[in-house]
Amino acid sequence: MFDREVYIVRRNRLKSVLSDGIALFVGNVESPMNYPDNTYHWRQDSDFLYFFGIDLPGLTGMIDFNSGEECIFGNDVDVDDIIWMGPQPLMTDLAASAGVKHSLPLSKLTDYIEKALSGGRPVHFLPPYRAETKMTLGALLRENPCQMRTKASEKLIKAVVSLRSVKEDVEIAEIEKAANIACEMETTAMHMCKPGMTEQEIFGTIEGIAWARGGGPAFPTILSINGQTLHNHNHINTLGKGRMMVTDCGAESLLHYAADLTRTTPVGGQFTQKQREIYEIVLKANTESIKMAGPGISNLDLHLNACRIIASGLKDLGLMKGDVAGAVAEGAHALFMPHGLGHMMGLDVHDMESLGENYVGYNDEVKRSTQFGLRSLRFALPYKPGHVFTVEPGIYFIPELLAKWKAESKHPQFINYEKAESYLGFGGIRIEDDVLITAKGSRLLGKTAPKTVAEIEKVCLG
Repeated sequence: MFDREVYIVRRNRLKSVLSDGIALFVGNVESPMNYPDNTYHWRQDSDFLYFFGIDLPGLTGMIDFNSGEECIFGNDVDVDDIIWMGPQPLMTDLAASAGVKHSLPLSKLTDYIEKALSGGRPVHFLPPYRAETKMTLGALLRENPCQMRTKASEKLIKAVVSLRSVKEDVEIAEIEKAANIACEMETTAMHMCKPGMTEQEIFGTIEGIAWARGGGPAFPTILSINGQTLHNHNHINTLGKGRMMVTDCGAESLLHYAADLTRTTPVGGQFTQKQREIYEIVLKANTESIKMAGPGISNLDLHLNACRIIASGLKDLGLMKGDVAGAVAEGAHALFMPHGLGHMMGLDVHDMESLGENYVGYNDEVKRSTQFGLRSLRFALPYKPGHVFTVEPGIYFIPELLAKWKAESKHPQFINYEKAESYLGFGGIRIEDDVLITAKGSRLLGKTAPKTVAEIEKVCLG
């Protein structure tokens, strides 16, 4: 945990935004994997962590905006628990560690909520993403659990997004710890990227680094020679010369702050001319975007500029044609880059995505596009100092998408389909870094994994 003052300040800031009703922050519980005592890896809810910091299951935090009262609801362990778990801190001590003066048994929560409901008081809660939390909220509020996401408090969502979006110094330090672990994961994957190695061997090794150095992977590692599949969690292939391996991986710090890095490595350590040409385009989009990022510049502007860089580079290779600005405006480039430039990052690798992407990345003035590719941009608002983002342009040759667009004769004035078909089997290239927006610009977070062609080939062949 951070110092208790961090959590006190955060809750006080929330109280300054909301003034009526109570807020419930239901922490996560353990979930059985195949029988009750054999559970999935447990991870605390990020919003509970943000406001209360206690990294244990079975807790609920409460803030009363009218009285200012705060309470942690949870049960002390008994002797039967201690036999299996060892001695555990008392609830009063856990609450005090977060700067909360009151703690009550979990059974008292029902009485507390019933009293609030009978008095007509608003009960604010965030959209639940786990079935157990939906059931808990449904029982407490006497509502259909299946309706809990739609009944979540928009006021609380917007308040939490406004607080969590700008990272404190202590948070940035944790993200940098995670980024350093991810850098080691990426560099290790490069060393192992040799003909005859299996994806599974490399995947297992680098996820082991995440567990050995921090709080484990921030998300299931994407590692594949079939990089044209954007979120490829299949690790069955054996690496062969002439292919490239996309490794999109990240770690959590011990306090659960995330990092997210991607590198693309040629199997055997040396890029072919064709691979190098595409790689350099993606690298330029990555580095120029990082240079351009700063306060007041929107992630939408950064995304579109990266798309123009990609379209221009592909035009130089004969894969695209015509007016570059027009091609990007009409979304023709999305054949090769069908995703957004990046996403906000913090306690979640896609920060606050459980609250709803449009609450995080859009507002009443900036609406989400419906255009293919651009609609996948998770954040379109201007940057503020303290924002943390990934910058991850890519170029992919997706056979199914190419065939579909060609059959529909989409954007023939901008796409050279015959040339594009000669790249089928190429795979994909993505390069991703983690960036902090500062008062005057931006800076990379953590150690930087090898990124230029020369750097990657040196690591792989060294």
